[in-house]
Amino acid sequence: MTTLLTQSGPAEVEARTDGDGLWLDVAEAERLTGWELKPEGFCYGPVCIPVPPGREAEFVAPGAVNLAGFWRHMRKPVLHDDAREVWMLGEDANSRSYEMLSLEAPDFTLPDLDGTVHRLSDYRGKRVLLVTWASW
Repeated sequence: MTTLLTQSGPAEVEARTDGDGLWLDVAEAERLTGWELKPEGFCYGPVCIPVPPGREAEFVAPGAVNLAGFWRHMRKPVLHDDAREVWMLGEDANSRSYEMLSLEAPDFTLPDLDGTVHRLSDYRGKRVLLVTWASW
């Protein structure tokens, strides 16, 4: 089992990995991300992103899609920890910058070191200190 962290929260999924690829069942990928595979490409509502011609095998296999490859194609961050079988599909900076204009931290879900899952929204109305760190 692989743990997948997305904006909608954590999920335990059956996935096949091959280096930087995260292959999930087509229906499972749609359920977790909202992106649906159609003949015109990956679609989220009325917005569709075509699969680059000649590179179909990087993104689509019979019954499966490479979520990590598609996420990178959209220029969104992908992180993975092979040892713990955890993948994170993040949002791009443009999407986050709009949310930051409100000066309210967006809701997110993360497990603590014991594996207990916490959502920021669980602490609304309480004082919370968010400590972040980035290497850049």
